[in-house]
Amino acid sequence: MTSSQDWVKPFRRQIWKTCIDGWNLIDSRGRMRLQVREEGNKTQSLMLPYDWTEEGAARALPRIQQIFKRYQTENLSLAKAAQSVETSNSNQTIDWDDLFLQYRSYRPNANDSTWNNKYRPVLKRTAAIFESKSKKPVDGTALMMKVLEKWEQGTRARQISRQCLSAFLNWAVGSNHLKPCYLPPTTFPETRKPKRIGFALSDNQIIELLDSIPNKKWRFAIQILSVYGLRPEELRYLVVQDGKLKTTYQKSKGGMKGERTATRFLFPLFGELKEAKHHNWNLKDRLIKKEALPPLGAEGCAGRALGTYLKRNKKWQQLKADAEAVSEVLVPYTFRHRYAKASHQKNDPVIPLANIASAMGHTIPVHLENYARFTPDRTAELYDKE
Repeated sequence: MTSSQDWVKPFRRQIWKTCIDGWNLIDSRGRMRLQVREEGNKTQSLMLPYDWTEEGAARALPRIQQIFKRYQTENLSLAKAAQSVETSNSNQTIDWDDLFLQYRSYRPNANDSTWNNKYRPVLKRTAAIFESKSKKPVDGTALMMKVLEKWEQGTRARQISRQCLSAFLNWAVGSNHLKPCYLPPTTFPETRKPKRIGFALSDNQIIELLDSIPNKKWRFAIQILSVYGLRPEELRYLVVQDGKLKTTYQKSKGGMKGERTATRFLFPLFGELKEAKHHNWNLKDRLIKKEALPPLGAEGCAGRALGTYLKRNKKWQQLKADAEAVSEVLVPYTFRHRYAKASHQKNDPVIPLANIASAMGHTIPVHLENYARFTPDRTAELYDKE
């Protein structure tokens, strides 16, 4: 209902003069509602944080003028134009919980494990920095430096956190939730630690390890990982289709928004493992019969569950020392490393690089980045020929 106070008509005339016809203010139970009506377009309205008073009108006018400017020049909706004005205000207030919910909706391809383990920690630190009483970072570079202090330079965890934070800031600024000054820098110099070389257990070492494990479920899991070269997380996603074993696991492709690796059929590579006949190597049949696998923890934590179980095993501890002696590290992915190494060593027939990468569920560049050391080196052989 429109008020009849003396200040209302002059105030509306100022708005019409500054803006255009169709922009109007309405008394909405003592508060101001801005309404925009344009021919051919749906009516838009917006509550303003001002009382329906002469004093409120004096405060509202410059804000309405700023909203109009963004509405016209940036071709924004009324709500987006108002939000843009709010984020450009030095006294900007942010509802972080709501903002994170909106961003969660924007990243539907990030599963709960990825969101909770990778995005949430860096977003919570961002909110804490903005809400602290200390001086706020002046720009995106300063903000990223402050947020990432928690993670050690050069670590994979810091790299992932930086990527998650950069993606969030780009979205938040682009959707007018944060000021433009908080855009992340295009380059962010950091020290890099040398990539750790994963130790690949030999078939005999895997047999010795299996012999030392009393838990049947964990033995079964390690057999599957070794023979099929799986990531620990893929143990959750095994199915039999057309008589073949398949993994339906789809891993996010880093740096490629929304893209995921494809499901794939699995190809066994037993090598010398089958010589340990006291272990049952009919793995596919055992899976068809629904033989139980060990508890793998929350989604995304299968590798951690395997590592936790193995670290108490004396044989694993000995193998870990063997790896350290050659400047390598023993991790739950060692069984996958074994598969890569055995694939490259296969001679009858030789397996092409592209097929090995396909069998392991990653691209050739990713394979070379991790397993180039296993590709046959014929340098010595060539030089020996005279």
